Amino acid sequence: MSGTALYWDADYEIVLALLRAYPDADLDTIGLHELYERIVRLPGFADDPALVNDAILRQILRDWYEESGE
Repeated sequence: MSGTALYWDADYEIVLALLRAYPDADLDTIGLHELYERIVRLPGFADDPALVNDAILRQILRDWYEESGE
């Protein structure tokens, strides 16, 4: 991690951090709650966990799927 703080509106940076932290994740089995848990545990995550909603999580999951090449 480059030391940059992660916030909910930085989906691409969150996706890059998820790719580094969970390179072998099976994205077809990850639900929104598990995704949320993984994100708030990322090094550098600095946002208020209560500010997220399902639409944000779905977008992050879509972006993660696309970036992972699956």
